[in-house]
Amino acid sequence: MNRDTTRRALLGALVSVGVGGAALSPISGYLDSFAPLSGRAWHGQTRSVPETVSSPHGEATVTYDDYHVPHIEADDEAAAYFAVGYTQAADRLFEMDLIRRLMDGRLAAAVGERAVDSDRFHAKMDFRGSAEASATALSGTRTETLADAYADGVNAYIESGPEPFEFGVLGYEAREWTFVDTLLVSTQIAWGLTGSFETLRRAVLREKLDESTYERLYETPFDHGAPIVRESTTGTVDGVEGFGRVGRPDAVRSVGDGIDGAFVDWLSAFEPPPLWGSNHWAVSGEHTDSGSPILAYDPHLTLMAPPVWYEQHLVVGDVDVRGATFPGIPFVIVGENTHGAWGFTNTGADVVDFYTYETDGSRYNYRGEWREFETETRTIEVADGENRAVDVRKTVHGAYLDREVNGETRHVGVAWTGMSGTREAEAIYEFSRATGVDDYRAALRKMDVPTQNALYVDDDHVFYKITGQIPIRRVDGDVVRGDRVFDGSAGEAEWEGFEPFGPSTWDGFVPFDEKPGVSDPAYIGTANQRPVDDPTYPIGQRYASGFRGRRIYERLDERVESGEPVTPAFMQSVQRDTLDVRARMLVPAILDVRERLSESTDRWVDALADWNYRMDRESEAALLFHWFYEHFRELTWTDDFEASGLSEDWWPQEWVLVTLPPDDEFFGGDRASVVVEATEAAVERIESEGWSVYGDYHRTTIDHQFGGQLPALNYPRYPTDGTAYTVCNVGDGANHGSSWRQISPMDGESLSVIPGGQDGSYFSEHYDDQLRLWADGEYKPMSFDVPGGGEQITFQGETE
Repeated sequence: MNRDTTRRALLGALVSVGVGGAALSPISGYLDSFAPLSGRAWHGQTRSVPETVSSPHGEATVTYDDYHVPHIEADDEAAAYFAVGYTQAADRLFEMDLIRRLMDGRLAAAVGERAVDSDRFHAKMDFRGSAEASATALSGTRTETLADAYADGVNAYIESGPEPFEFGVLGYEAREWTFVDTLLVSTQIAWGLTGSFETLRRAVLREKLDESTYERLYETPFDHGAPIVRESTTGTVDGVEGFGRVGRPDAVRSVGDGIDGAFVDWLSAFEPPPLWGSNHWAVSGEHTDSGSPILAYDPHLTLMAPPVWYEQHLVVGDVDVRGATFPGIPFVIVGENTHGAWGFTNTGADVVDFYTYETDGSRYNYRGEWREFETETRTIEVADGENRAVDVRKTVHGAYLDREVNGETRHVGVAWTGMSGTREAEAIYEFSRATGVDDYRAALRKMDVPTQNALYVDDDHVFYKITGQIPIRRVDGDVVRGDRVFDGSAGEAEWEGFEPFGPSTWDGFVPFDEKPGVSDPAYIGTANQRPVDDPTYPIGQRYASGFRGRRIYERLDERVESGEPVTPAFMQSVQRDTLDVRARMLVPAILDVRERLSESTDRWVDALADWNYRMDRESEAALLFHWFYEHFRELTWTDDFEASGLSEDWWPQEWVLVTLPPDDEFFGGDRASVVVEATEAAVERIESEGWSVYGDYHRTTIDHQFGGQLPALNYPRYPTDGTAYTVCNVGDGANHGSSWRQISPMDGESLSVIPGGQDGSYFSEHYDDQLRLWADGEYKPMSFDVPGGGEQITFQGETE
């Protein structure tokens, strides 16, 4: 059945349900139930956006290209960003509204009982207070002016445009959009990339495991040999003066009163997924065919329908910028202008600290003085349910999280850099106006959150820098890492110059010039691995295992050493690279035990013997390795961690597993036996499912929020290459991975693609028109040319 027929069938189903007035059953995620589907739920899908819109900010034109990317032209920035707000709302209003509700702790008011726990957490963290502090920090700036114009555009659509079908399904309406709502979306991005309860997990692990086991599983630095800044890196290097590994006081092994595994499990539900990450690399003109630098970039986030990114192109005055943003953010976050291109990957910096306190219930002890919590009672509204009251408490350090677990109240104080008045919105706006590396570097200084590996290229330069505020912690005058729970009552490890929910001076944070960075390297690559072996200041505690980073450098090293110039086509081939370093490290162990394997495995092990370790969709060996690894992982860790009362969520990272000695105790002293059992189990699983090649199992699973009840809203299932550990990053189940791909040569046309489509309406031809390109590792043009003759919206200035 073709797509148009399916769309008509769905529309018919919506109509029939609306006529019958039946409420649909609960669906997955937070979407607890549908309202009866009356005409309101589908009426907007039969109307188009108007061709002419009145704007209080002046004239602008939006022209859509063949992939529904809006090209906005205006003489005035405010007029341009009013048009941006209108077009984003037209395509993604429900997505925008869902994010602000999530961060504001108002999701249950729309979707019901299931979101109450989420609302309770987000209210207690007071992310709205964080956004309001940032709004104060940006008051009077050009950023605020343009974000207000953007909000006017969003509201113009809310007032007059067709309502997205999801609002009718849930039975509520979008309220007015504000500057603070934009900053709530920005806060969601920052928390999603830096929010972590890893320190609390480490504290519990230290209690559960003996010291030597903990040290080797969680503290030993990965020896993959491929940090971002290597000994061979050329150019001017900053922030690697050799501070060394900082000591940890003996008290670090104490979890802290009131913290246990169950409490940490609850908190961990509100972290970003563990496999979020990104790749980017750049090669200078010294090694390119054209003599100009090239940037390749792909951030790895949740894959969803519609996608997390929205592409847009603005031409206003001297500014000509194109790239991707998150719906709800006016400005291009990653992409390029006519002077340069840029992207960001997650650093893994430790920017969250935790404190326990002596309390008497209503007060907490701080430096010998009993203080009242700063307290506000909020109401969580629950659609079709009972409203809840939640006490939002704060201490001098930040948010205060408490919860009853097994009849006892657990608590922890939280300090997070994003709780203060931050200026990332201003930085992002200024990126679009940068005319060279000096402008970009100046803007980067204002990017307080999230901490990121920033990479920029222009006609003459390649520039890498860690950005974002990183605290320096001291206990008794000594610098310490943030991997312990601190005594809040004693005032341990407080951040100098940090004001939670207010303006910060950032005096006690790592200075910008002393963060790791490189100016004008011959080439450089990042993939969430540790930035440097020996940083000037302690930076973080949780980096990627390094498989992707190691492979990127292998490809770049080989190309440069060959003397063959780097081209955009080569950069694409690296972005599509599917070699799994885990397989290269473990397959020899499987081949070593083949005489101990049953005959039923022969076909599959034969495939391994001739394999190039590439996780390609047509590969039998890739299918076997995937399921071998899953069973190998389970057999290695499950018994020992369950004996300590710890689930899979607590297992060590993958580099630790693949480098365990063959006689390690976690293998029972015999890795070969574990390999045999894992291989046999893998073959049994594959044959029971009837799979033949990797792509039979590894397919896109990119779903709409309502996809559990209305499967037609989900994207099609396509076979895909790659894993979460290959440069071509598509995770298991293919519901996380490369959420935007970009290739930007400074001397030619750039390329990009998203895993889905620009338009959030299922009934649009642009709902998923890039999905097959993305699944097949292909691209579309990312041109600065404004298309002629396409669909247009004209914004006319209002007359008095």
